[in-house]
Amino acid sequence: MKKVLSISLGSKKRDHRVKTSICGQELLLERRGTDGDKDEAKKLFAELDGCYDVFGIGGMDLYVFSGNHRYKIRETQKIIQHAEKTPVVDGSGLKNTLERKVIADLSRQEIIDFSKKRVLIVSAVDRLGMAEALKKEGADLRIGDLLFVLGLPLVLKSLRSLEIFTRITAPLIVKLPLRFLYPTGKKQEENSSGWRYHRVYQQSEIIAGDFHLIKRFIPDQLKNKTIITNTVTEKDVELLQKKGLKTLITTTPELEGRSFGTNLMEAACVALAEKNDLPLENEYYFSLLEEINFKPRIEELN
Repeated sequence: MKKVLSISLGSKKRDHRVKTSICGQELLLERRGTDGDKDEAKKLFAELDGCYDVFGIGGMDLYVFSGNHRYKIRETQKIIQHAEKTPVVDGSGLKNTLERKVIADLSRQEIIDFSKKRVLIVSAVDRLGMAEALKKEGADLRIGDLLFVLGLPLVLKSLRSLEIFTRITAPLIVKLPLRFLYPTGKKQEENSSGWRYHRVYQQSEIIAGDFHLIKRFIPDQLKNKTIITNTVTEKDVELLQKKGLKTLITTTPELEGRSFGTNLMEAACVALAEKNDLPLENEYYFSLLEEINFKPRIEELN
Protein backbone atom coordinates (compact mmCIF):
# COMPACT_ATOMS: atom_id res chain seq x y z
CA MET A 1 0.00 0.00 0.00
CA LYS A 2 1.23 3.47 -0.91
CA LYS A 3 1.15 5.95 1.97
CA VAL A 4 1.01 9.72 1.53
CA LEU A 5 0.84 12.37 4.22
CA SER A 6 0.01 16.06 4.08
CA ILE A 7 1.69 17.99 6.89
CA SER A 8 -0.12 21.29 7.25
CA LEU A 9 0.24 24.52 9.19
CA GLY A 10 -3.55 24.55 9.25
CA SER A 11 -5.97 23.58 11.99
CA LYS A 12 -5.86 20.11 13.52
CA LYS A 13 -9.67 20.15 13.38
CA ARG A 14 -9.41 19.42 9.64
CA ASP A 15 -7.33 16.24 10.07
CA HIS A 16 -8.57 13.23 8.14
CA ARG A 17 -7.45 9.75 7.12
CA VAL A 18 -8.90 7.55 4.40
CA LYS A 19 -7.98 4.42 2.47
CA THR A 20 -8.87 4.39 -1.20
CA SER A 21 -7.96 2.71 -4.48
CA ILE A 22 -6.68 4.56 -7.55
CA CYS A 23 -5.67 2.76 -10.75
CA GLY A 24 -5.80 -0.56 -8.88
CA GLN A 25 -3.34 0.67 -6.24
CA GLU A 26 -4.28 0.82 -2.57
CA LEU A 27 -3.55 4.22 -1.05
CA LEU A 28 -3.57 5.62 2.47
CA LEU A 29 -4.26 9.37 2.37
CA GLU A 30 -3.60 11.23 5.60
CA ARG A 31 -3.63 14.88 6.64
CA ARG A 32 -2.09 16.23 9.87
CA GLY A 33 -2.40 19.84 10.96
CA THR A 34 -0.14 21.63 13.42
CA ASP A 35 -2.32 24.64 14.35
CA GLY A 36 0.27 26.97 12.82
CA ASP A 37 3.17 25.51 14.81
CA LYS A 38 6.11 25.58 12.39
CA ASP A 39 8.42 23.77 14.81
CA GLU A 40 5.96 20.89 15.10
CA ALA A 41 5.70 20.70 11.30
CA LYS A 42 9.49 20.68 11.00
CA LYS A 43 9.67 17.90 13.59
CA LEU A 44 7.08 15.79 11.73
CA PHE A 45 9.01 16.07 8.45
CA ALA A 46 12.17 14.95 10.23
CA GLU A 47 10.65 12.11 12.27
CA LEU A 48 8.45 10.65 9.51
CA ASP A 49 10.98 10.97 6.68
CA GLY A 50 11.14 7.61 4.92
CA CYS A 51 7.93 6.35 6.59
CA TYR A 52 5.71 7.67 3.77
CA ASP A 53 6.05 7.46 0.00
CA VAL A 54 5.36 11.18 -0.57
CA PHE A 55 4.74 14.22 1.61
CA GLY A 56 2.37 17.03 0.75
CA ILE A 57 2.62 20.42 2.44
CA GLY A 58 -0.43 22.44 3.46
CA GLY A 59 -0.70 26.04 4.59
CA MET A 60 2.51 26.86 2.73
CA ASP A 61 3.97 26.66 -0.77
CA LEU A 62 7.41 25.71 -1.96
CA TYR A 63 7.64 28.54 -4.50
CA VAL A 64 6.18 31.79 -5.74
CA PHE A 65 5.70 31.61 -9.51
CA SER A 66 5.93 34.48 -11.96
CA GLY A 67 5.68 33.44 -15.60
CA ASN A 68 8.41 30.86 -16.18
CA HIS A 69 10.30 31.96 -13.08
CA ARG A 70 9.99 30.41 -9.64
CA TYR A 71 11.32 31.72 -6.35
CA LYS A 72 11.87 29.49 -3.29
CA ILE A 73 9.97 30.55 -0.18
CA ARG A 74 12.65 30.74 2.50
CA GLU A 75 10.63 29.68 5.54
CA THR A 76 9.09 26.66 3.78
CA GLN A 77 12.54 25.41 2.81
CA LYS A 78 13.60 25.53 6.47
CA ILE A 79 10.54 23.56 7.58
CA ILE A 80 11.06 20.71 5.10
CA GLN A 81 14.86 20.65 5.19
CA HIS A 82 15.08 17.29 7.03
CA ALA A 83 12.82 15.46 4.56
CA GLU A 84 15.67 13.77 2.71
CA LYS A 85 14.19 10.37 1.78
CA THR A 86 10.54 11.25 1.15
CA PRO A 87 9.82 13.65 -1.75
CA VAL A 88 7.77 16.76 -0.96
CA VAL A 89 5.12 18.41 -3.16
CA ASP A 90 2.92 21.45 -2.58
CA GLY A 91 0.12 20.82 -5.08
CA SER A 92 1.38 23.23 -7.75
CA GLY A 93 1.74 20.45 -10.33
CA LEU A 94 -1.87 19.40 -9.89
CA LYS A 95 -3.13 22.97 -9.73
CA ASN A 96 -1.51 23.64 -13.10
CA THR A 97 -3.14 20.60 -14.71
CA LEU A 98 -6.23 19.35 -12.88
CA GLU A 99 -7.63 22.82 -12.30
CA ARG A 100 -7.10 23.81 -15.93
CA LYS A 101 -8.93 20.64 -16.94
CA VAL A 102 -11.80 21.22 -14.52
CA ILE A 103 -12.47 24.73 -15.86
CA ALA A 104 -12.28 23.51 -19.49
CA ASP A 105 -14.58 20.56 -18.75
CA LEU A 106 -17.15 22.72 -16.94
CA SER A 107 -17.29 24.94 -20.02
CA ARG A 108 -17.22 22.13 -22.61
CA GLN A 109 -19.98 20.20 -20.82
CA GLU A 110 -22.03 23.42 -20.61
CA ILE A 111 -22.24 23.21 -16.82
CA ILE A 112 -20.98 26.81 -16.57
CA ASP A 113 -20.71 29.39 -19.32
CA PHE A 114 -17.77 31.49 -18.14
CA SER A 115 -18.04 33.93 -21.03
CA LYS A 116 -18.17 37.47 -19.63
CA LYS A 117 -19.00 36.14 -16.15
CA ARG A 118 -17.52 38.26 -13.35
CA VAL A 119 -15.08 35.86 -11.68
CA LEU A 120 -13.07 36.71 -8.57
CA ILE A 121 -9.97 34.57 -8.07
CA VAL A 122 -8.67 35.35 -4.60
CA SER A 123 -5.06 34.49 -5.46
CA ALA A 124 -4.02 33.89 -9.05
CA VAL A 125 -0.34 33.46 -8.17
CA ASP A 126 -1.38 30.42 -6.12
CA ARG A 127 -3.60 29.04 -8.91
CA LEU A 128 -2.22 30.35 -12.16
CA GLY A 129 -3.50 27.35 -14.13
CA MET A 130 -7.06 28.03 -13.01
CA ALA A 131 -6.72 31.76 -13.68
CA GLU A 132 -5.38 31.23 -17.21
CA ALA A 133 -8.11 28.68 -17.96
CA LEU A 134 -10.81 31.09 -16.78
CA LYS A 135 -9.37 33.83 -18.96
CA LYS A 136 -9.25 31.45 -21.93
CA GLU A 137 -12.96 30.70 -21.45
CA GLY A 138 -13.75 34.42 -21.64
CA ALA A 139 -14.29 35.21 -17.97
CA ASP A 140 -14.18 38.81 -16.74
CA LEU A 141 -11.42 38.23 -14.18
CA ARG A 142 -10.94 40.11 -10.92
CA ILE A 143 -7.55 39.15 -9.46
CA GLY A 144 -7.43 39.46 -5.69
CA ASP A 145 -3.78 38.77 -4.77
CA LEU A 146 -2.96 42.31 -3.69
CA LEU A 147 -6.14 42.59 -1.62
CA PHE A 148 -6.54 39.09 -0.14
CA VAL A 149 -2.87 38.20 0.36
CA LEU A 150 -1.08 41.53 0.89
CA GLY A 151 -3.98 43.62 2.22
CA LEU A 152 -3.57 46.34 -0.41
CA PRO A 153 -6.89 47.90 -1.54
CA LEU A 154 -6.39 46.97 -5.21
CA VAL A 155 -7.96 44.39 -7.53
CA LEU A 156 -6.20 43.68 -10.82
CA LYS A 157 -7.99 42.91 -14.09
CA SER A 158 -5.00 41.58 -16.06
CA LEU A 159 -2.80 38.52 -15.57
CA ARG A 160 -0.04 40.46 -17.29
CA SER A 161 -0.24 43.16 -14.61
CA LEU A 162 -0.02 40.46 -11.95
CA GLU A 163 3.04 38.93 -13.62
CA ILE A 164 4.84 42.30 -13.70
CA PHE A 165 3.97 43.00 -10.06
CA THR A 166 5.05 39.51 -8.96
CA ARG A 167 8.34 39.64 -10.84
CA ILE A 168 9.22 42.91 -9.12
CA THR A 169 8.14 41.88 -5.63
CA ALA A 170 8.75 38.09 -5.51
CA PRO A 171 12.41 38.32 -4.31
CA LEU A 172 11.11 40.23 -1.28
CA ILE A 173 7.86 38.27 -0.76
CA VAL A 174 9.65 34.90 -0.48
CA LYS A 175 11.62 36.25 2.50
CA LEU A 176 8.47 37.15 4.47
CA PRO A 177 7.20 34.92 7.30
CA LEU A 178 4.51 32.52 6.10
CA ARG A 179 1.89 34.11 8.38
CA PHE A 180 1.93 37.19 6.14
CA LEU A 181 1.18 35.13 3.02
CA TYR A 182 -1.50 32.66 4.07
CA PRO A 183 -3.88 32.01 7.01
CA THR A 184 -2.55 29.22 9.22
CA GLY A 185 -3.64 27.57 12.46
CA LYS A 186 -6.53 29.34 14.20
CA LYS A 187 -6.58 32.06 11.55
CA GLN A 188 -8.13 29.48 9.21
CA GLU A 189 -11.17 29.47 11.48
CA GLU A 190 -11.41 33.27 11.78
CA ASN A 191 -13.50 35.59 9.65
CA SER A 192 -11.96 38.98 8.88
CA SER A 193 -14.76 41.24 7.74
CA GLY A 194 -14.24 44.39 5.76
CA TRP A 195 -16.26 46.34 3.24
CA ARG A 196 -13.50 46.20 0.63
CA TYR A 197 -13.60 42.41 0.62
CA HIS A 198 -17.36 42.14 0.78
CA ARG A 199 -17.81 44.59 -2.09
CA VAL A 200 -15.56 42.48 -4.33
CA TYR A 201 -17.49 39.33 -3.38
CA GLN A 202 -20.85 40.94 -4.09
CA GLN A 203 -19.67 42.29 -7.46
CA SER A 204 -18.64 38.79 -8.58
CA GLU A 205 -20.83 35.98 -9.89
CA ILE A 206 -18.21 33.25 -9.35
CA ILE A 207 -15.62 33.11 -6.56
CA ALA A 208 -12.61 30.88 -7.20
CA GLY A 209 -9.39 29.84 -5.50
CA ASP A 210 -8.08 28.61 -2.18
CA PHE A 211 -10.89 27.96 0.30
CA HIS A 212 -9.05 29.25 3.36
CA LEU A 213 -8.61 32.65 1.72
CA ILE A 214 -12.22 32.63 0.51
CA LYS A 215 -13.51 31.68 3.96
CA ARG A 216 -11.39 34.18 5.87
CA PHE A 217 -13.08 37.16 4.22
CA ILE A 218 -16.44 35.62 3.36
CA PRO A 219 -19.54 37.87 3.61
CA ASP A 220 -22.87 37.00 5.23
CA GLN A 221 -24.68 36.49 1.93
CA LEU A 222 -23.67 34.42 -1.11
CA LYS A 223 -27.07 34.16 -2.79
CA ASN A 224 -26.96 33.13 -6.49
CA LYS A 225 -23.16 32.74 -6.37
CA THR A 226 -20.88 29.82 -7.29
CA ILE A 227 -17.65 28.89 -5.53
CA ILE A 228 -14.93 26.87 -7.28
CA THR A 229 -12.33 25.76 -4.76
CA ASN A 230 -10.25 22.87 -3.44
CA THR A 231 -10.72 21.39 0.03
CA VAL A 232 -13.86 21.66 2.16
CA THR A 233 -15.17 19.77 5.18
CA GLU A 234 -18.78 18.96 6.04
CA LYS A 235 -18.84 21.98 8.37
CA ASP A 236 -17.60 24.21 5.54
CA VAL A 237 -20.45 22.99 3.33
CA GLU A 238 -22.98 23.70 6.10
CA LEU A 239 -21.56 27.22 6.48
CA LEU A 240 -21.83 27.91 2.73
CA GLN A 241 -25.37 26.58 2.64
CA LYS A 242 -26.41 28.88 5.50
CA LYS A 243 -24.92 31.84 3.63
CA GLY A 244 -27.12 31.04 0.63
CA LEU A 245 -24.45 29.79 -1.78
CA LYS A 246 -26.06 28.41 -4.90
CA THR A 247 -23.38 26.01 -6.23
CA LEU A 248 -20.20 24.53 -4.74
CA ILE A 249 -17.59 22.96 -7.01
CA THR A 250 -14.41 21.36 -5.65
CA THR A 251 -11.71 20.45 -8.12
CA THR A 252 -10.63 17.40 -6.09
CA PRO A 253 -13.10 14.54 -5.62
CA GLU A 254 -15.05 13.83 -2.45
CA LEU A 255 -13.66 11.00 -0.30
CA GLU A 256 -15.69 9.99 2.78
CA GLY A 257 -17.48 13.30 3.14
CA ARG A 258 -14.70 15.74 2.29
CA SER A 259 -12.41 16.83 -0.51
CA PHE A 260 -8.69 16.86 0.21
CA GLY A 261 -6.25 19.62 -0.69
CA THR A 262 -4.40 19.60 -3.99
CA ASN A 263 -1.09 19.03 -2.17
CA LEU A 264 -2.29 15.68 -0.81
CA MET A 265 -3.86 14.60 -4.10
CA GLU A 266 -0.66 15.54 -5.95
CA ALA A 267 1.29 13.48 -3.41
CA ALA A 268 -0.97 10.54 -4.29
CA CYS A 269 -0.28 11.04 -8.01
CA VAL A 270 3.48 11.16 -7.41
CA ALA A 271 3.28 8.01 -5.28
CA LEU A 272 1.54 6.21 -8.14
CA ALA A 273 4.25 7.39 -10.56
CA GLU A 274 6.98 5.89 -8.37
CA LYS A 275 9.36 8.63 -9.49
CA ASN A 276 11.42 10.79 -7.17
CA ASP A 277 12.63 13.10 -9.93
CA LEU A 278 10.49 16.15 -9.24
CA PRO A 279 8.76 18.12 -10.60
CA LEU A 280 6.94 15.66 -12.85
CA GLU A 281 5.99 16.73 -16.36
CA ASN A 282 2.51 18.17 -16.87
CA GLU A 283 1.86 15.45 -19.46
CA TYR A 284 2.10 12.82 -16.72
CA TYR A 285 -0.57 14.52 -14.63
CA PHE A 286 -2.86 14.98 -17.65
CA SER A 287 -2.54 11.32 -18.68
CA LEU A 288 -3.09 10.10 -15.11
CA LEU A 289 -6.13 12.35 -14.69
CA GLU A 290 -7.61 10.81 -17.83
CA GLU A 291 -6.85 7.28 -16.60
CA ILE A 292 -8.34 7.66 -13.12
CA ASN A 293 -11.17 9.87 -14.39
CA PHE A 294 -11.02 12.42 -11.58
CA LYS A 295 -14.40 14.13 -11.37
CA PRO A 296 -14.98 17.46 -9.63
CA ARG A 297 -17.57 17.58 -6.90
CA ILE A 298 -20.57 19.65 -7.99
CA GLU A 299 -23.18 20.31 -5.33
CA GLU A 300 -26.26 22.51 -5.57
CA LEU A 301 -26.67 23.94 -2.05
CA ASN A 302 -29.58 26.34 -2.54
